[in-house]
Amino acid sequence: MTADFTIVGAGIVGLLAARELAAAGAQVAVLDRGRPGGESSWAGGGILSPLYPWRYPEAVTRLAAASQAAWPGLAEALAAEAGVDPQWTRCGLLVGDLDPGEADTAREWAAGHGVPVEVLDKRGARALEPGLGEVGAPLLWLAEVAQVRNPRLVRALHRALERQGVEVRQGVEVRAIRTRAGRVRDLLTPSGTVPAGQVLVAAGAWSAGLLAPLGAALPVRPVRGQMILFRGPPGRLRRIVLSRGRYVIPRRDGHVLAGSTLEESGFDKSVTPEARRELVAEARRIAPVLAELPVVRQWAGLRPGSPTGVPFLGEHPEIEGLWVATGHYRNGLVLAPASARLVADLMLGRVPALDPAPYAPARAAA
Repeated sequence: MTADFTIVGAGIVGLLAARELAAAGAQVAVLDRGRPGGESSWAGGGILSPLYPWRYPEAVTRLAAASQAAWPGLAEALAAEAGVDPQWTRCGLLVGDLDPGEADTAREWAAGHGVPVEVLDKRGARALEPGLGEVGAPLLWLAEVAQVRNPRLVRALHRALERQGVEVRQGVEVRAIRTRAGRVRDLLTPSGTVPAGQVLVAAGAWSAGLLAPLGAALPVRPVRGQMILFRGPPGRLRRIVLSRGRYVIPRRDGHVLAGSTLEESGFDKSVTPEARRELVAEARRIAPVLAELPVVRQWAGLRPGSPTGVPFLGEHPEIEGLWVATGHYRNGLVLAPASARLVADLMLGRVPALDPAPYAPARAAA
């Protein structure tokens, strides 16, 4: 049976879109070249806020605000449905080593968007995070910022979708989207064709390659990010800390993630000793307590980079039944609930909760 909606890409945005569509009673299939959530959704840090949120366009801020409101309930629902806790945790974010005048810019942005923010000196910051190291003051304290544990999140979502009746097929590479008379016809895979009703391309950094032959030249490219993981006892670090573009993220079990690089390396996901050395040094500068902990893992992911970080969400401008959700760059996890809801609203013909115009794929050709 042909699904009502076929989603290409089982990252966080594609999986949450499947959840929205299935909840409306649609028959949904998800295809992924690897395992569900196995690319950037798995590889990121799980911070549920854009880094330096005041630096982003308003279109990103709107998606972030809607998603942040949705995350606590969504994480709780997934834990109940799947029996896997995504570990949504509100631990706050400390931001230091700001550019001159940036604290005032951030406070103005926060006041205009109802975001609690506090400006701290070094003593105040160390009262919140005793493990803080050489991070320049003033620091900003965003107490409402939360995190999730990415691998647990995608596992919970995958399991919940299967129980919801969504078909999630891993190891199925979509090589081409075929059309007839200006409408989607089917998907070409190594094992044959997959009939398709409507198609959502949510394949992250691989989306542009699929869409280019169809006249949608989206400026989405892979941007490598390398991360490292420290292992230690719980409580060694309490807060997420961001400094000079690098961050440390404490998990409940004592592990601490540190990242992340920004590298134009094409589709190369290999890790490098240079990045490891730099990330270790920066993490231990931010939090000297990490000098006592071993580095137990290093990995890389490919973000779907876009020019301003504003994702492309909506219908292909020329092909009926072909939809796009990509280009979230560093904020896929942050923006996923609102992005999935917006594109699902459009696919189902519902009135969207957010104005879709700033995210329309057609703007790429403007």
